[in-house]
Amino acid sequence: MAIDSASDSLELTFSALADPTRRAILARLASGDADVSELMKPFALTQPTISKHLKVLERAGLITQGRDAQRRPRKLIGVPLRDVAEWVEPYRRFWELRLDSLDGYLKGMTAKEKRRAGKT
Repeated sequence: MAIDSASDSLELTFSALADPTRRAILARLASGDADVSELMKPFALTQPTISKHLKVLERAGLITQGRDAQRRPRKLIGVPLRDVAEWVEPYRRFWELRLDSLDGYLKGMTAKEKRRAGKT
Protein backbone atom coordinates (compact mmCIF):
# COMPACT_ATOMS: atom_id res chain seq x y z
CA MET A 1 0.00 0.00 0.00
CA ALA A 2 1.50 3.34 -1.06
CA ILE A 3 1.64 6.15 1.46
CA ASP A 4 1.17 9.65 0.09
CA SER A 5 2.82 12.80 1.39
CA ALA A 6 -0.33 13.81 3.30
CA SER A 7 -0.20 10.50 5.20
CA ASP A 8 3.53 10.97 5.83
CA SER A 9 2.83 14.46 7.17
CA LEU A 10 0.07 13.20 9.47
CA GLU A 11 2.32 10.41 10.70
CA LEU A 12 5.07 12.90 11.56
CA THR A 13 2.57 15.19 13.27
CA PHE A 14 0.94 12.44 15.34
CA SER A 15 4.37 11.10 16.28
CA ALA A 16 5.46 14.56 17.44
CA LEU A 17 2.21 15.06 19.37
CA ALA A 18 2.57 11.69 21.12
CA ASP A 19 5.01 13.12 23.64
CA PRO A 20 3.63 15.25 26.52
CA THR A 21 6.75 17.44 26.63
CA ARG A 22 6.35 18.33 22.95
CA ARG A 23 2.65 19.06 23.47
CA ALA A 24 3.59 21.36 26.36
CA ILE A 25 6.16 23.12 24.17
CA LEU A 26 3.50 23.68 21.51
CA ALA A 27 1.10 25.02 24.14
CA ARG A 28 3.76 27.46 25.29
CA LEU A 29 4.49 28.56 21.71
CA ALA A 30 0.77 29.15 21.15
CA SER A 31 1.16 32.19 23.42
CA GLY A 32 4.17 33.54 21.52
CA ASP A 33 7.64 32.85 20.20
CA ALA A 34 10.29 31.55 22.62
CA ASP A 35 13.91 30.51 22.51
CA VAL A 36 15.37 27.31 23.95
CA SER A 37 16.17 28.81 27.35
CA GLU A 38 12.59 30.10 27.69
CA LEU A 39 11.18 26.74 26.62
CA MET A 40 13.38 24.89 29.15
CA LYS A 41 12.08 26.78 32.20
CA PRO A 42 9.01 24.66 33.07
CA PHE A 43 10.86 21.36 32.55
CA ALA A 44 13.49 19.54 34.56
CA LEU A 45 15.29 18.73 31.30
CA THR A 46 18.68 19.64 29.89
CA GLN A 47 19.18 21.94 26.91
CA PRO A 48 20.21 19.04 24.65
CA THR A 49 17.04 17.14 25.57
CA ILE A 50 14.81 20.15 24.82
CA SER A 51 16.72 20.65 21.56
CA LYS A 52 15.95 17.05 20.55
CA HIS A 53 12.25 17.68 21.17
CA LEU A 54 12.45 20.87 19.11
CA LYS A 55 14.05 18.97 16.22
CA VAL A 56 11.15 16.48 16.23
CA LEU A 57 8.65 19.37 16.18
CA GLU A 58 10.57 21.09 13.37
CA ARG A 59 10.74 17.87 11.30
CA ALA A 60 6.96 17.54 11.67
CA GLY A 61 6.54 21.13 10.47
CA LEU A 62 4.92 22.21 13.74
CA ILE A 63 7.51 24.87 14.57
CA THR A 64 10.09 26.94 12.79
CA GLN A 65 13.27 28.59 14.03
CA GLY A 66 13.78 32.28 13.46
CA ARG A 67 16.68 34.59 14.03
CA ASP A 68 16.66 37.78 16.07
CA ALA A 69 20.28 38.93 16.53
CA GLN A 70 21.77 36.27 18.86
CA ARG A 71 18.35 34.90 19.79
CA ARG A 72 16.87 31.89 17.92
CA PRO A 73 13.16 32.00 18.75
CA ARG A 74 10.86 29.12 17.80
CA LYS A 75 7.45 29.88 16.34
CA LEU A 76 4.36 27.69 16.19
CA ILE A 77 3.16 26.68 12.70
CA GLY A 78 -0.55 25.84 12.73
CA VAL A 79 -0.93 24.13 9.33
CA PRO A 80 -0.10 20.59 10.52
CA LEU A 81 -2.54 20.99 13.43
CA ARG A 82 -5.23 22.13 10.99
CA ASP A 83 -4.50 19.03 8.89
CA VAL A 84 -4.96 16.83 11.98
CA ALA A 85 -8.25 18.57 12.79
CA GLU A 86 -9.48 18.01 9.23
CA TRP A 87 -8.50 14.34 9.41
CA VAL A 88 -10.28 13.89 12.76
CA GLU A 89 -13.47 15.75 11.73
CA PRO A 90 -15.35 12.78 10.13
CA TYR A 91 -14.69 10.68 13.24
CA ARG A 92 -15.88 13.49 15.50
CA ARG A 93 -19.12 13.74 13.52
CA PHE A 94 -19.52 9.95 13.63
CA TRP A 95 -19.27 9.91 17.43
CA GLU A 96 -21.51 12.95 17.86
CA LEU A 97 -24.24 11.15 15.89
CA ARG A 98 -23.75 8.00 17.98
CA LEU A 99 -23.86 9.94 21.24
CA ASP A 100 -26.94 11.91 20.13
CA SER A 101 -28.63 8.60 19.36
CA LEU A 102 -27.65 7.22 22.78
CA ASP A 103 -28.92 10.40 24.44
CA GLY A 104 -32.28 10.01 22.71
CA TYR A 105 -32.50 6.38 23.76
CA LEU A 106 -31.67 7.20 27.40
CA LYS A 107 -34.23 10.02 27.51
CA GLY A 108 -36.83 7.59 26.18
CA MET A 109 -35.93 5.03 28.84
CA THR A 110 -36.11 7.70 31.57
CA ALA A 111 -39.55 8.80 30.37
CA LYS A 112 -40.76 5.17 30.42
CA GLU A 113 -39.43 4.70 33.95
CA LYS A 114 -41.20 7.86 35.12
CA ARG A 115 -44.49 6.74 33.55
CA ARG A 116 -44.11 3.29 35.08
CA ALA A 117 -43.33 4.80 38.51
CA GLY A 118 -46.40 7.08 38.23
CA LYS A 119 -48.69 4.06 37.71
CA THR A 120 -47.75 2.40 41.01
